[in-house]
Amino acid sequence: MAKALEGLKVLDLTHAYNGPFCTTLLADNGAEVIKIESLKGDQCRFWGPIDEKSGESGFYSFLNRNKKGVTLNLKTEKGRNIFLEMAKSADVVVENFRVGVMKNLGIDYETLKEINPKIIYASGSGFGQYGPISNRPCYDIVAQSMGGMVNLTGFPETPPTKVGPSIADNVTGIYLCVGVLMALYNREKTGVGQSVDVAMLDTIFTLLENSIITTTLTGEIPERRGNIDPSIAPFDIYKVKDGYIAVGVGTDKLWAKFCKLIEKPELIMDSRFLTNDLRCKNYEPDLKTIISSWIKNKNKKELEEMFDEAGIPCGPVLNMKEAIEHPQIQAREMMVNVKHPTIGEMYFQGVPIKLSKTPGAVDAPSPTLGQHNEEVYSMFGINKHELTKLKEEGVI
Repeated sequence: MAKALEGLKVLDLTHAYNGPFCTTLLADNGAEVIKIESLKGDQCRFWGPIDEKSGESGFYSFLNRNKKGVTLNLKTEKGRNIFLEMAKSADVVVENFRVGVMKNLGIDYETLKEINPKIIYASGSGFGQYGPISNRPCYDIVAQSMGGMVNLTGFPETPPTKVGPSIADNVTGIYLCVGVLMALYNREKTGVGQSVDVAMLDTIFTLLENSIITTTLTGEIPERRGNIDPSIAPFDIYKVKDGYIAVGVGTDKLWAKFCKLIEKPELIMDSRFLTNDLRCKNYEPDLKTIISSWIKNKNKKELEEMFDEAGIPCGPVLNMKEAIEHPQIQAREMMVNVKHPTIGEMYFQGVPIKLSKTPGAVDAPSPTLGQHNEEVYSMFGINKHELTKLKEEGVI
């Protein structure tokens, strides 16, 4: 079946995580993504886990599937000219270098739009393309810390804690992809491209839900509260006989069902818990103690069945193996098998966006370094003899 973005040509100058995550979303859905790497390769080619047999990075491999890979030394005049030639027929350029790098190389948006006014130029960075600290380097833990998320994560008695996965990178990649699609839609109407600027710090800042408005509206500065939600109760993770389970009760109707389920219908009209606001205010220690005492002697499967039958949101806390093997993950094709040219059989994340008529898919593994040099550069009139010479000169 056709994919939604077939015919879209993307030049991918990204490395590490947020940029490649963006271009992977585009590639999964049919865009022709040409990943342009330095002669040493993307830094995440050296990030674990590393396959012992091939020396290839598993991280790089799942993050760069469905792309064609070439090498190009953009610091050379010939390398720059080759890129400019490629950009003339491209729809999108995606990069996530530090601010100023692309301008120094002579391939910034202002340069590219002169040779291709339709180009969409997407930049993912730590702090954005402008602002007093825009030139700083950044990794996920820095963005989470400065954006306020780390101070909200963890328990009151523990130090600030970063969210486990690289959420600043992940969501910046998603926002960058959304920005590209918005710009493409606008280009359909105007015929003109534009730049897209997404910062990891901005991304984290947008994910803080009501913490920001709590600060600006009430003057209260939210702090770490563990798994408790400040605006819904009960909403927590509870210890049970064989692990932990998450439960959320967000409405008065669910609250009444919940009280009957735990065989304490008198709590429905208890003055401490009459409204969601009161349940939040009296959650610790009152309500939490009641629930913890009831739930601790039951197991996850038993509780999951009980809550499911009652229509109350809940879910067991799963480890990675359990999550991978969960029937819902399997049914949604969220794990796929791919054969990598050097690693061999790989098993990793599938495509999360399900389109009914133009579904995305993982059709090809990540490229080895420079794997598609001949195929790609031949499209721009560079023959085998010239490729050999460019390699000798350190251009590719």
